[in-house]
Order: sequence, then structure tokens, then C-alpha cells
Amino acid sequence: MEEEEKEEQPKSDLGLFSKKLERYFFEKRAVYLWGVVDDKSAKDVVSKLLLLEADKPGEEIKFYINSPGGVVTSGMVMYDTMQMISSPVSTICMGLAASMGSILLSGGAKGKRFIFPHG
Repeated sequence: MEEEEKEEQPKSDLGLFSKKLERYFFEKRAVYLWGVVDDKSAKDVVSKLLLLEADKPGEEIKFYINSPGGVVTSGMVMYDTMQMISSPVSTICMGLAASMGSILLSGGAKGKRFIFPHG
């Protein structure tokens, strides 16, 4: 049992910071996509959307996007999940939402699609 607990603990300050950051975003019901849309980013975003939906169905989720786009099928998995869950998803562009990133931005709930001034 002690070995399992040791394995779960981050091995560095950066790892500890990452865990705290993930917890903070979860508590704030925020998901972020930073970089290309691919199977890895889709798995990360979709799993977080579904987890937040299961935690508090129907409560708003904020989805921050900074992406040049990427793989259409991976992006559509994220888009479809956003549409399927009962929680309204606010989309916020920070920096760039090009190609598939712009489709994800448009997938936010009506009246809940935002872009930073230099997005």
C-alpha cells in the first residue's frame, strides 16, 4: 500500500504544481486546449468534459482554446461531446482558434462564445 501511495505522488516541484493546477481547473469547472487538435488532446478534453458533467450535471463548463487546429475527426469528438452533455459549455479563445480550433470555439452554448481582444 505504501508503495502505491509513493507512486501517485509527483516526483518534483513541477509535478506537484501540475497536480495543483489540474485540481484548480477542475474546481473552477475549466478545461483548456493548448496546441494542436489530435487524438491525445481530444482524449484529454473529452475525459475532462465527461468528468465535470458527471460531477455536476447541467452546471456551466468553461473551455479555453488556444489552437492552430488539427485533425478534424479528433476535433469532432470534442465538438460532439460539448453538444451531448447537459452542462452548457462557454468557449473562450485566448490567442488563436484557427481551423478546427474555430469550429470548437463555435461549439460553445449560444451567447457563451468569447474571444480575447488579441485572439
